[in-house]
Amino acid sequence: MRQATINRRTNETDIALSLTVDGTGKSEIQTGCGFLDHMLTLFARHGRFDLTLSCKGDTEVDFHHTTEDIGIALGDAFKAALGDLRGVTRYGSFLLPMDEALILSAVDLSGRAHLSYDLHVPAPKVGDFDTELGEEFFLGFVRHAAVTLHIKQLAGSNSHHILEGAFKSVARSLAAAVKLDDAYLDEVPSTKGVLA
Repeated sequence: MRQATINRRTNETDIALSLTVDGTGKSEIQTGCGFLDHMLTLFARHGRFDLTLSCKGDTEVDFHHTTEDIGIALGDAFKAALGDLRGVTRYGSFLLPMDEALILSAVDLSGRAHLSYDLHVPAPKVGDFDTELGEEFFLGFVRHAAVTLHIKQLAGSNSHHILEGAFKSVARSLAAAVKLDDAYLDEVPSTKGVLA
């Protein structure tokens, strides 16, 4: 079973995270930020990843360090759980409608970190969450998971729907990319023989 446990402690955050890639979507999330808890709960559910996460962060400042470091820890967990990527489908994409919002995401488990983030979130905050932190989360994730990720907003005017659509779409894209492909079970899906 593809699993990883990550403990990340800095002067700003203390994170304990456990991930099972081949899960059922169950989660226990405690980040100190209600909106981020909501996003990660639905990320786990839509990706069918089992995710347990607790974070104690310097939330008296804001949620920046908490959000970024959780993205980093989640990226580390995926990288550790997937190993050399032998047998994975590698690519995944999903077009997700969330009421008036329409979000496209595509991922390549390329071994190379790149984020193309094209969301236009009209409100500066959803609850007490700074909406610009969505990009910080995904930057931390792609840098540490070593994946290429494109997120594009095709429609949307509600800030909550846009961000929720992005987290759901990315989860579905990742679920497709990490799925084991019978045609590649003994291979790394690259002509180079390695994804790095």
